[in-house]
Amino acid sequence: MQEALVKARDQITLNPDDLPGSWYNVLADLPGEFPKPKDPEDGSSRLEYLSRVLLKHCLQQEVSTERWIPIPSPVQDLYRQAGRPRPLYRARRLERFLGTPAKLYYKREDLSPTGSHKVNTALAQAYYAAEEGCAGVSTETGAGQWGTALAYAASLQGLKCIIFWVRSVYDWKPDRRALMQLYGGKVFASPSHETAVGRGILAKNPDHVGSLGIAVSEGLE
Repeated sequence: MQEALVKARDQITLNPDDLPGSWYNVLADLPGEFPKPKDPEDGSSRLEYLSRVLLKHCLQQEVSTERWIPIPSPVQDLYRQAGRPRPLYRARRLERFLGTPAKLYYKREDLSPTGSHKVNTALAQAYYAAEEGCAGVSTETGAGQWGTALAYAASLQGLKCIIFWVRSVYDWKPDRRALMQLYGGKVFASPSHETAVGRGILAKNPDHVGSLGIAVSEGLE
Protein backbone atom coordinates (compact mmCIF):
# COMPACT_ATOMS: atom_id res chain seq x y z
CA MET A 1 0.00 0.00 0.00
CA GLN A 2 2.80 2.41 0.92
CA GLU A 3 4.55 1.69 -2.39
CA ALA A 4 1.33 2.37 -4.28
CA LEU A 5 0.95 5.73 -2.54
CA VAL A 6 4.51 6.71 -3.47
CA LYS A 7 3.90 5.81 -7.11
CA ALA A 8 0.65 7.80 -7.11
CA ARG A 9 2.54 10.86 -5.90
CA ASP A 10 5.08 10.42 -8.68
CA GLN A 11 2.41 11.11 -11.32
CA ILE A 12 0.07 14.05 -10.92
CA THR A 13 -2.83 14.23 -13.34
CA LEU A 14 -4.54 17.61 -13.41
CA ASN A 15 -8.26 18.08 -13.94
CA PRO A 16 -9.13 19.50 -17.42
CA ASP A 17 -11.74 21.71 -15.71
CA ASP A 18 -8.87 23.48 -13.96
CA LEU A 19 -7.33 24.76 -17.19
CA PRO A 20 -6.82 28.54 -17.01
CA GLY A 21 -9.26 30.80 -18.79
CA SER A 22 -6.68 33.49 -19.56
CA TRP A 23 -3.11 33.82 -20.76
CA TYR A 24 -0.71 35.70 -18.49
CA ASN A 25 1.01 38.71 -20.09
CA VAL A 26 4.37 39.48 -18.46
CA LEU A 27 4.44 43.01 -19.95
CA ALA A 28 1.96 44.10 -17.27
CA ASP A 29 4.48 43.35 -14.51
CA LEU A 30 7.74 44.65 -15.98
CA PRO A 31 9.31 47.56 -14.07
CA GLY A 32 9.30 49.81 -17.14
CA GLU A 33 8.04 50.11 -20.69
CA PHE A 34 9.79 48.97 -23.84
CA PRO A 35 10.50 51.65 -26.47
CA LYS A 36 7.62 52.06 -28.90
CA PRO A 37 8.03 50.29 -32.28
CA LYS A 38 9.16 52.63 -35.03
CA ASP A 39 9.89 52.51 -38.74
CA PRO A 40 13.34 53.00 -40.29
CA GLU A 41 14.10 56.49 -41.56
CA ASP A 42 14.42 55.20 -45.12
CA GLY A 43 12.48 52.58 -47.02
CA SER A 44 9.02 51.14 -46.69
CA SER A 45 7.09 50.88 -43.43
CA ARG A 46 7.88 47.73 -41.48
CA LEU A 47 4.95 48.31 -39.16
CA GLU A 48 2.55 48.41 -42.10
CA TYR A 49 4.18 45.25 -43.46
CA LEU A 50 3.65 43.42 -40.15
CA SER A 51 -0.05 44.29 -40.26
CA ARG A 52 -0.25 42.55 -43.65
CA VAL A 53 1.61 39.33 -42.82
CA LEU A 54 0.68 38.72 -39.17
CA LEU A 55 -2.69 38.08 -37.56
CA LYS A 56 -4.55 41.05 -36.12
CA HIS A 57 -5.31 39.28 -32.83
CA CYS A 58 -1.70 38.22 -32.37
CA LEU A 59 -0.37 41.71 -33.07
CA GLN A 60 -2.80 43.13 -30.53
CA GLN A 61 -1.56 40.68 -27.93
CA GLU A 62 2.07 41.57 -28.73
CA VAL A 63 1.51 45.17 -27.65
CA SER A 64 -1.13 44.63 -24.97
CA THR A 65 -0.31 45.71 -21.42
CA GLU A 66 -3.26 43.85 -19.92
CA ARG A 67 -2.12 41.29 -17.33
CA TRP A 68 -4.69 38.66 -18.36
CA ILE A 69 -5.79 37.97 -21.95
CA PRO A 70 -8.93 35.80 -22.17
CA ILE A 71 -8.56 32.46 -23.95
CA PRO A 72 -11.52 31.95 -26.33
CA SER A 73 -13.72 29.02 -25.33
CA PRO A 74 -13.12 27.18 -28.65
CA VAL A 75 -9.36 27.37 -28.01
CA GLN A 76 -9.84 25.95 -24.52
CA ASP A 77 -11.75 23.05 -26.10
CA LEU A 78 -8.90 22.52 -28.57
CA TYR A 79 -6.44 22.38 -25.66
CA ARG A 80 -8.49 19.66 -23.98
CA GLN A 81 -8.75 17.75 -27.25
CA ALA A 82 -4.96 17.93 -27.57
CA GLY A 83 -4.56 16.33 -24.15
CA ARG A 84 -4.04 19.34 -21.93
CA PRO A 85 -3.34 19.62 -19.13
CA ARG A 86 -0.32 17.32 -19.35
CA PRO A 87 0.57 15.18 -16.32
CA LEU A 88 3.43 16.06 -13.99
CA TYR A 89 6.00 13.44 -12.98
CA ARG A 90 8.29 13.38 -9.96
CA ALA A 91 11.94 13.03 -11.03
CA ARG A 92 13.10 10.92 -8.10
CA ARG A 93 16.13 9.43 -9.85
CA LEU A 94 17.36 12.89 -10.80
CA GLU A 95 16.86 14.04 -7.21
CA ARG A 96 19.01 11.14 -5.97
CA PHE A 97 21.67 11.77 -8.63
CA LEU A 98 21.93 15.46 -7.68
CA GLY A 99 21.71 14.76 -3.97
CA THR A 100 19.22 17.59 -3.59
CA PRO A 101 16.55 17.99 -0.91
CA ALA A 102 14.37 19.71 -3.52
CA LYS A 103 11.44 17.89 -5.11
CA LEU A 104 11.82 17.99 -8.90
CA TYR A 105 8.97 17.55 -11.37
CA TYR A 106 8.73 17.56 -15.14
CA LYS A 107 5.75 18.01 -17.43
CA ARG A 108 5.15 15.44 -20.19
CA GLU A 109 4.90 17.76 -23.19
CA ASP A 110 6.08 14.83 -25.32
CA LEU A 111 2.52 13.48 -24.97
CA SER A 112 1.29 16.26 -27.27
CA PRO A 113 -0.17 15.06 -30.63
CA THR A 114 2.97 16.50 -32.26
CA GLY A 115 5.50 15.75 -29.54
CA SER A 116 6.13 19.23 -28.15
CA HIS A 117 4.61 22.15 -26.27
CA LYS A 118 4.38 24.24 -29.45
CA VAL A 119 0.82 23.07 -30.03
CA ASN A 120 -0.16 25.54 -27.28
CA THR A 121 0.35 28.61 -29.45
CA ALA A 122 -0.25 26.91 -32.81
CA LEU A 123 -3.84 26.05 -31.86
CA ALA A 124 -4.56 29.64 -30.87
CA GLN A 125 -2.93 31.14 -33.96
CA ALA A 126 -4.76 28.79 -36.34
CA TYR A 127 -8.03 29.59 -34.57
CA TYR A 128 -7.45 33.34 -34.99
CA ALA A 129 -6.45 32.83 -38.63
CA ALA A 130 -9.75 31.08 -39.32
CA GLU A 131 -11.67 33.78 -37.42
CA GLU A 132 -10.01 36.45 -39.57
CA GLY A 133 -11.02 34.67 -42.77
CA CYS A 134 -7.61 33.39 -43.84
CA ALA A 135 -7.48 30.55 -46.37
CA GLY A 136 -4.26 29.23 -44.90
CA VAL A 137 -1.07 29.90 -42.99
CA SER A 138 2.60 29.80 -43.92
CA THR A 139 5.62 29.49 -41.69
CA GLU A 140 9.19 28.37 -41.27
CA THR A 141 10.53 25.59 -39.09
CA GLY A 142 13.99 24.67 -37.89
CA ALA A 143 14.06 21.38 -35.99
CA GLY A 144 10.53 20.63 -37.19
CA GLN A 145 8.39 20.80 -34.05
CA TRP A 146 6.84 24.16 -34.90
CA GLY A 147 6.00 23.18 -38.46
CA THR A 148 4.35 20.00 -37.21
CA ALA A 149 2.37 21.90 -34.57
CA LEU A 150 1.06 24.43 -37.08
CA ALA A 151 0.15 21.73 -39.60
CA TYR A 152 -1.82 19.94 -36.88
CA ALA A 153 -3.57 23.12 -35.73
CA ALA A 154 -4.36 24.22 -39.30
CA SER A 155 -5.93 20.84 -40.05
CA LEU A 156 -8.40 21.33 -37.19
CA GLN A 157 -9.49 24.69 -38.64
CA GLY A 158 -9.72 23.58 -42.28
CA LEU A 159 -6.78 25.79 -43.25
CA LYS A 160 -4.03 25.15 -45.78
CA CYS A 161 -0.54 25.08 -44.27
CA ILE A 162 2.69 25.77 -46.14
CA ILE A 163 5.96 25.07 -44.32
CA PHE A 164 9.48 26.06 -45.36
CA TRP A 165 11.89 23.76 -43.56
CA VAL A 166 15.65 24.30 -43.29
CA ARG A 167 17.02 21.97 -45.96
CA SER A 168 19.68 20.25 -43.85
CA VAL A 169 17.04 19.18 -41.31
CA TYR A 170 14.42 18.43 -43.98
CA ASP A 171 16.82 15.83 -45.41
CA TRP A 172 17.69 14.54 -41.94
CA LYS A 173 14.18 13.91 -40.56
CA PRO A 174 11.95 12.12 -43.10
CA ASP A 175 9.74 10.78 -40.30
CA ARG A 176 9.01 14.29 -38.99
CA ARG A 177 8.33 15.43 -42.57
CA ALA A 178 5.87 12.56 -43.00
CA LEU A 179 4.04 13.63 -39.82
CA MET A 180 3.65 17.20 -41.12
CA GLN A 181 2.27 15.83 -44.37
CA LEU A 182 -0.13 13.50 -42.54
CA TYR A 183 -1.58 16.62 -40.90
CA GLY A 184 -2.01 18.17 -44.36
CA GLY A 185 1.06 20.39 -44.39
CA LYS A 186 2.76 21.20 -47.70
CA VAL A 187 6.46 21.06 -46.86
CA PHE A 188 9.31 22.55 -48.90
CA ALA A 189 13.04 22.23 -48.28
CA SER A 190 14.40 25.75 -47.82
CA PRO A 191 15.86 27.38 -49.82
CA SER A 192 13.23 26.35 -52.34
CA HIS A 193 12.15 27.21 -55.87
CA GLU A 194 8.77 28.41 -54.53
CA THR A 195 9.89 31.96 -53.72
CA ALA A 196 12.06 34.68 -55.21
CA VAL A 197 14.25 34.57 -52.11
CA GLY A 198 14.82 30.84 -52.46
CA ARG A 199 15.42 30.94 -56.21
CA GLY A 200 17.97 33.71 -55.82
CA ILE A 201 19.94 31.74 -53.23
CA LEU A 202 19.82 28.50 -55.21
CA ALA A 203 21.01 30.29 -58.34
CA LYS A 204 24.21 31.19 -56.47
CA ASN A 205 24.55 27.88 -54.60
CA PRO A 206 22.35 24.94 -55.70
CA ASP A 207 23.58 22.89 -52.71
CA HIS A 208 22.80 25.50 -50.03
CA VAL A 209 21.91 23.72 -46.77
CA GLY A 210 19.55 26.51 -45.70
CA SER A 211 19.13 28.47 -42.48
CA LEU A 212 16.28 29.54 -40.26
CA GLY A 213 16.63 33.11 -41.54
CA ILE A 214 16.16 31.97 -45.13
CA ALA A 215 13.15 29.83 -44.17
CA VAL A 216 11.62 32.82 -42.35
CA SER A 217 12.09 34.96 -45.47
CA GLU A 218 10.42 32.34 -47.65
CA GLY A 219 7.52 31.93 -45.26
CA LEU A 220 6.94 35.69 -45.17
CA GLU A 221 7.11 35.98 -48.94
